[in-house]
Amino acid sequence: MEISEIATGIFMNGSSAIVVFDIDGVIRDVGGSYRRALADTVERFTGGNSRPSSQEIDALKSEGLWNNDWEASQELIYRYFEAQGQPRSEVNLEYQDLVAFFQSRYRGTDPENWTGYICQEPLLLESNYFDALTIAGIRWGFFSGATRASATYVLQKRLGLKNPVLIAMEDAPGKPDPVGLLQTVDQLEPEASPLPALYIGDTVADMYTVSNAASLRSNRRWIGVGVLPPHVHETEERKSAYAQTLYEAGAIVVLDTVRDLTPERVSQLVTGG
Repeated sequence: MEISEIATGIFMNGSSAIVVFDIDGVIRDVGGSYRRALADTVERFTGGNSRPSSQEIDALKSEGLWNNDWEASQELIYRYFEAQGQPRSEVNLEYQDLVAFFQSRYRGTDPENWTGYICQEPLLLESNYFDALTIAGIRWGFFSGATRASATYVLQKRLGLKNPVLIAMEDAPGKPDPVGLLQTVDQLEPEASPLPALYIGDTVADMYTVSNAASLRSNRRWIGVGVLPPHVHETEERKSAYAQTLYEAGAIVVLDTVRDLTPERVSQLVTGG
C-alpha cells in the first residue's frame, strides 16, 4: 500500500493530531555542524586545552538545561577552568565573542553567502514526508532552539517548504520552557477543541518541554516522541543508552529516525495502539 493510501485511510477514520518537530538532530544531522562548532568554540576559548567529545556533549545535554549550543559552549568552557581551580567569575570570557566565533564556524565568515558547516548538513527526510502528514489530516510545524535564519535555511531553502509554521530562538524562551511549543500549537490550531499534540525531539530538554507544556495546558493530550540523533547510531550500546535517557525524561516512544513517525504511527500513538 502506498503511503498516500495509508494516510488517506487514517484521515477517513478520523484520527487527527498536531505534530511539532524539533529541527536539529531530527530534520537535519548536526553532528558535523552545530556540534562541531561547539567543540571548536570550547577548544578556542580554552587555549586549545579542551575539546569535548561527542559523548561529553551528550552528557551535558542530558542535564536538560543546555539546548542552546552557545550557552552549552560557555558552560563547558567554565567547567574546564573550574577543573583547573579557577572560579568562573574570574574567567575572562565575553559571551558575544564566543557567539561570534561559533557563528564564524557554523555559518562562515560571509554574512551574505554562508560557507560554514551549515552547508554540509545532511537532511534526515524529504519534503514528501510532510505531504503524507497533510493528506492524513495531521497539522504540523516546527519549534526549534536554532536561530530563525538557520531554521529557515533548512526548511525553506533545503527542503523547499513554503512558509511553514515555525517558532525559533528569537521567538520564545529556550527549552525546556514550553512557551515556544505552546505558541507553535496555538498557530496550528486556533480552535477551542484541542487535538492531541506530539512533539518529536532528540534531547532531554525536548522531552521536559512536553511535560512542562502538559502542566500548563492539561486540557490537551501531550505526547513526547524521542528520536535518536545520527551520532548515536555508531553502536547498539550507545543507541540503547541514549534511548533510555529519553525515556527517563518522559518520552512515550523513542524512534530510530524521524521517518519512523509515519501517519500510521501517529494514529497509533494518539489512540494508544
